[in-house]
Amino acid sequence: MTMVEPETGNPLKTAYQKSVAAYWNDNPNDDRVNTKLGEVDGLFHHHYGVGEPDLSVLEGPQETRQQRIVTELHRLETAQADGLLDQLGDVRPGDRLMDGGSGRGGTSFMANQRFGCQVDGVTISEYQVGFANEQAAERGVTDKVKFHFKNMLDTGFETGSRRGIWTNETTMYVDLFELFAEFSRLLEPGGRYVCITGCSNDVFGERSAAVSWIDAHYGCNIHPRSDYFKALAANNLVPVNVVDLTPATIPYWELREHSELATGVEKPFLKSYREGSFQYLMITADKVSR
Repeated sequence: MTMVEPETGNPLKTAYQKSVAAYWNDNPNDDRVNTKLGEVDGLFHHHYGVGEPDLSVLEGPQETRQQRIVTELHRLETAQADGLLDQLGDVRPGDRLMDGGSGRGGTSFMANQRFGCQVDGVTISEYQVGFANEQAAERGVTDKVKFHFKNMLDTGFETGSRRGIWTNETTMYVDLFELFAEFSRLLEPGGRYVCITGCSNDVFGERSAAVSWIDAHYGCNIHPRSDYFKALAANNLVPVNVVDLTPATIPYWELREHSELATGVEKPFLKSYREGSFQYLMITADKVSR
């Protein structure tokens, strides 16, 4: 495993951040899903999928059924990342992007392949940093794609240095006002931020039992939908597009129930999505000066 590049200071500022880092450094139950799906084509994701699955994977020879399901789940997760990258707009090879909570690097590599630009991934998991940098070396892109043991609330990167930033299912681990203040600092004027996240539906008032179960399972703090827009507005980030991906992700979870890799989170995800207490949103916002 590639050694983690030394960074200035310790990015883990609180006991909670240390516990989150420990979860992703050593969680064989959930991480085995990411590992198995990533083995399909070498893109390792840490998020979920969208789109209509090919249900023919459930048919055919029983001995290859599970691998067909894995391949299809991975296709849907890659489609989700492609949809996120579509929102970044006109990115040029000379631009710099940042992946906030980059996991093991799947979307960062996709961004570099698509735009040819510099991509910096940041994560508080030292294991993920080492794994992703090793992947960059194997792909021959260490000059363009780098992963850092940094806290996305305080990256230390230069002000105005980013054309685009994204987070993909990572915002539930941080304070949104702190996070978007840092992203607003990092983005150049007119720069773009894209967020894909699960959030609780304010219409339901208090979070549902299913949403609370998801919180407890991942040790996170799922934010209400309204908090995203309050925090964006407070930090000069103006939404230009909001897409409710909930209907598009339900089929992914339904297919995942058929997988031997199912972890038990499938039922609360499906229950909360179907009852409307949980939503899967993609929010695209531009940095403006005021």
